[in-house]
Amino acid sequence: MAGRKRSQRPSMFEVAKLAGVSHQTVSRVINHSPNVSAPTREKVERAIAELGYRPSNSARALASNRTHTVGMIAGGQRFHGPATVLSSIEAAARRHMMFVSVAMVQEAACTQREFDDLCGMFMQQGVDAFIFMTPTDAMFQTACRAHVQQPSVIITSAHGTVSVGEGLRMIRGTQRRKVSFVGVDQWGGMASVMRLIRKHGHRNVLFFAGPGQWRDASTRLVAWNKLCAKNKVNSVTVQCHDWESADAYRSMNHILDSIGSNGGRLPTCAVCSNDVMAIGVIRALLEHGVRVPDEMSVTGFDDMPGMSNLYPPLTTVRQDFDDLGTMAMRETLYLMGESEEPAFSNSQHGVGLVSADLIIRQSVRVAPQR
Repeated sequence: MAGRKRSQRPSMFEVAKLAGVSHQTVSRVINHSPNVSAPTREKVERAIAELGYRPSNSARALASNRTHTVGMIAGGQRFHGPATVLSSIEAAARRHMMFVSVAMVQEAACTQREFDDLCGMFMQQGVDAFIFMTPTDAMFQTACRAHVQQPSVIITSAHGTVSVGEGLRMIRGTQRRKVSFVGVDQWGGMASVMRLIRKHGHRNVLFFAGPGQWRDASTRLVAWNKLCAKNKVNSVTVQCHDWESADAYRSMNHILDSIGSNGGRLPTCAVCSNDVMAIGVIRALLEHGVRVPDEMSVTGFDDMPGMSNLYPPLTTVRQDFDDLGTMAMRETLYLMGESEEPAFSNSQHGVGLVSADLIIRQSVRVAPQR
């Protein structure tokens, strides 16, 4: 059979015949059922490899009443974090013999109609579940208001102009039991930054906040302000309008020029809401002759590739984007009834959270005496 030239793809029945088992046994092996002995599984897998058999997704769908497809609507794909999460979700889905069908939207301008139309297209495809990556308040609200019947996982942060509790109330009552929220422990990440700068004696800090419509930025700002009040750290917020370095660079230049003109006192540390902002801040400081970290320390958030080679190497918070994507997919499978409930490292405000760990490098030093 192996040497015969075939004109069409081999069937499950041919695999069963070659392996000497029933086609039901082949189906159980393909679908990773535990009710198959190791020797039988090995025979079936050898037959599959010899014949070059590939399961038909349409046949699987007919047998299980499922398409083994997840519909994903995602914003923020231009940025390192969301792009990494998306890749991790797709890899986790493949490990479970599932497919991810993705639609990208503009995270700040996505309308309810656009979102609902995309959901409708996915439902016509027969998706088994949805994953919504909602980095902004606008996307978060559209996801909560979406008219879907399938299990849904919403990737988001705990804080914004709309709370998770308010978002949950936007979801129709019968659907709420099939919706979960997952995200990164932004609060824990900011708390680790606070512990570090207090340890090094920093009491006067600039905080470069991310764009207000982004929920990660809102959560970090809320956490930072509360941590400053608790730890008696004097912090001035510098509001940036995007995540890029140019805005932070301009703002830091303005602050330095103002201090130079008015004889003010330079804070000892700049805490930035992402790594790219930190790059802009460091550039402005170096151009004004302020040495980092001798005269001013700087921290970032994200631990983007290359931050260990920045000069000086950047102290930052590493968000585990791979883990976030994996946990979002595992939560999806749990809502579908196909796996155990995943254990998140933390949970706050109804959001299952994955870790955000401080990576200490050379951009933070003991606060200089002013």
